[in-house]
Amino acid sequence: MRPNDQQRRSPPRSSRCTQSSRLPSTLHANDTVGGRLAMYLSRLLLNPYSRQVKREISDPYNLHRTILRAFGSDRKAANVLHRLEINPGGFSGHSGQMMLLVQSETAPDWGWLQAKEYLLPADPFSGLDNPAIKAVELALQNGRFLQFRLRANPTIKKVRRDANGNRLNSNRVPLVHEDKQCEWLNKQAAKSGFTIIDAIIKPEGKQTGYHKKLTIYTVLINGRLQITDTTKFSTALRQGIGPAKAFGCGLLSIAPG
Repeated sequence: MRPNDQQRRSPPRSSRCTQSSRLPSTLHANDTVGGRLAMYLSRLLLNPYSRQVKREISDPYNLHRTILRAFGSDRKAANVLHRLEINPGGFSGHSGQMMLLVQSETAPDWGWLQAKEYLLPADPFSGLDNPAIKAVELALQNGRFLQFRLRANPTIKKVRRDANGNRLNSNRVPLVHEDKQCEWLNKQAAKSGFTIIDAIIKPEGKQTGYHKKLTIYTVLINGRLQITDTTKFSTALRQGIGPAKAFGCGLLSIAPG
């Protein structure tokens, strides 16, 4: 999944998306029916001096493997999604710090990471536990407006054929142009039970993983949405949005607003 030369020359600037007029904006017939979703949210502040952390930041696939160890043998049932944020606002003013957000449907065990000095020690002055784990139950209702954040890998599948016209394995081609990224986001929203009210898409460039054998293109999206179908929206929250989830894409974080 490597962009061509023309794609590499595209300027890495943020773009703004709004709801597409071609997509349905009305609520479904069951718009008075709410839904509830239970899950676990973990916040881990990583130790930037840890050798293991440094290795895994340069190879997100290995970071994903480390995260899965917290869920024992039944990892599929955990339905794990994650997103790494470098020096995010709100928990520290120091540059270079890393916050790992992990969402799961079963409770994690991060104890072994503490023993390996993978995490920063808890700060008694700030009151921040590390790791911090909470069980949450979300009340979902059609028509509700929410703020959201999503790291995504906007792509399309390109079908390949041999000389005889037989279909070969398809490739994922990254979408690097603003209009195509907005179109991709609106399509994902339509099938995930929400519409985009407003969103800013910030290109993050390429990431490599699994011994540099895989390359993906990621964007960070912040915006507002409106729930239109609680069943589909609940599925999107649990299963994530788009491809490259092992690279930290797909986790849809929401907040009131």
